[in-house]
Formats: sequence, C-alpha cells, structure tokens
Amino acid sequence: MKILHSTFIFFGILLFSSSLMASPLVSVDWLNNKIKLSETAHPDVAVEFGQKGNIVLIDLRNRIDGGSYDTFLEGHIPTSIHSNYEEDGWRFDADDGTIGVIPSQSDFQTLVRSLGINSDSHVVLIPAGVSTSDLAASTRSYWTLKVYGHDNVSILDGGYAAWLTKYPDFVDVGLPDQRPEGNFVASFRPDLYTSTVDVASIVDNQDSVVLLDGRPASQFYAEAKHPRARVAGRLPGADLLFNKDAYDSEANAFKTLDELKQVFSAYQNANVISYCNTGHWAANNWFVLSELLGNKNVTLYDGSMVEWTSDISLPVDSTGRSNMDKIKGIIG
Repeated sequence: MKILHSTFIFFGILLFSSSLMASPLVSVDWLNNKIKLSETAHPDVAVEFGQKGNIVLIDLRNRIDGGSYDTFLEGHIPTSIHSNYEEDGWRFDADDGTIGVIPSQSDFQTLVRSLGINSDSHVVLIPAGVSTSDLAASTRSYWTLKVYGHDNVSILDGGYAAWLTKYPDFVDVGLPDQRPEGNFVASFRPDLYTSTVDVASIVDNQDSVVLLDGRPASQFYAEAKHPRARVAGRLPGADLLFNKDAYDSEANAFKTLDELKQVFSAYQNANVISYCNTGHWAANNWFVLSELLGNKNVTLYDGSMVEWTSDISLPVDSTGRSNMDKIKGIIG
C-alpha cells in the first residue's frame, strides 16, 4: 500500500505541476485526458476540475460567433462555465466614445473573481472555433488576463468546434455548477500595454518600433474604415500584416508553427506594437508573436484606430495603394 500511495501522490504532483506550466495553446485531446483523469482520480489525487478545481474552463461564446449563454446551455465542454466576451466586462466602452478598451483593474478583478478564478488557477479560454474574429475574443481575453498579472492561462486550440468534432458525445447541457468566488488579485503590467500617448511619442520621434496593423488591406489603405473611426487611414509608418494571415480557415485555428514563423519572419526579433481598430484583431498578431514565437518585445494598443482618430491633432496616413501594391494584389 505504501508503494501504491506514493504512486498516487506522485501522480497528483504531476497533475498539479502540469497546471502550473500552462502552454499558450492546449489541444482538445489534452483537455479530454485531463477531464477524464480528474473524473476517475483516486481520493489522494487533487481533482483539477469542478467547483473547487484548479483548472477553470471559460467558454467565451458571444455575438461575434453567433453564440450566447443560451447557446452554451444547449451544449458545452464538461465543467466549463460561460462568460460573454462582449457583454461581461472583458472590454468596455469609454466615456469618450472609444470602444472595447481594457477594463479598470478593480472591475477586471471583480469579473475574474466572479468566475471562480484564484491566483493559482489555470484558466483555459474556449472560443467557438468558427472564425479569426472569434479566435480574437480568446486572444484578447488572454492578453487582458496577462496584463493584470495572471500568466497561467491557455487557449483551447480550435475551440468548441474542435471539441465537438473530436468528442461529440462528451458534452454537457443545461446549467453548469456554480463555482465559489475566486481570490484572484489583479496587478497591472505596463510592459504589455501601449497607450495613445505612447504611440504618439513613437510617431513623433520616428522610433524604430514597428506599428503592426492587423486589419484588412482595404482599411490599411484608407479605402474603408471602422464605423466608429473618425477618418480612414493608418498609423504613420505602420506595416500591414492582416491577422487572418495567421489563421487556417479550414481548421479554424492558428496555422502551424512553421507557417507562422514564415508569416511573421520580419517581426520575430523586432520591437512591435500590435494594433487594429479596437484592439480585437490585433490580439491575434500579439498572441502569435509574443506567446507562440516568443518575442517578448510586443505590446498591444487596445484603443487602436478608433481612439487614435478621435483626437484631431494626431496624424493619420491615408495614402492609398501604390501601383506596385495594386500589381501585387492582381498577381496574388
């Protein structure tokens, strides 16, 4: 019995240790194995899921992916709970009209605690798995957790759609179990955040920092704009890398690591500020560079073009496509 007991203690240490070493992306197989192991765990092994478990699964389905709380109730990954990315406080609209900015430290702490997240919890964010914009809900939420000091976070690769494809018979319906309030303490990390003042200084000084625009080419070249942006255009000196270039539309997930290295080859060792219209799409480029490719000199500008263009004193580059750009577009 001593040997058996030691085995289970060792197994429990492995479970606990794996939750501490969160990888940016986790697979549906990893999650399925974790849940199954937790369900059959010996009493001596700390159960990682459920009301008091250390792994917290957050289903983020919302209007962007055609989902909602009602959609969640119709089917979700066992032990997961729902938090609407658009409505529950992951982003908020500022009084000045800027939309989708980072919540205050106290508001975010309240949100995270209400989800039963503790300071040592391994949070796994679950997108719907249907589009690059849907994926950005999880990368932006991931970034926000990191900005406020919670590094133990992952995204489910392929999201709920991948889970349904692989494990269609392992789905819960109805209300999830209520988790007790968590003890997460938010602590702002300025090294991951860029403000309008920061960007203005970079533009004024013609800094070597890369301003990486994650929007479609039509918006980058001022042929279209976000409805809440005052004018069309881009940050002066910006580079274009459409966030969808990192996305495998057939798998509804990020491309392979080798493919991402090629797509982002010019920026893997650069100082980068990722932006778009509201810091939503930009989170995908930030996530790839910072979390998957290991460039820790990358920040995200959450106000992006909507906030930038609200100040008429700030410059906007509205130059259209060059003839070479047009030729490349035809050839491509």
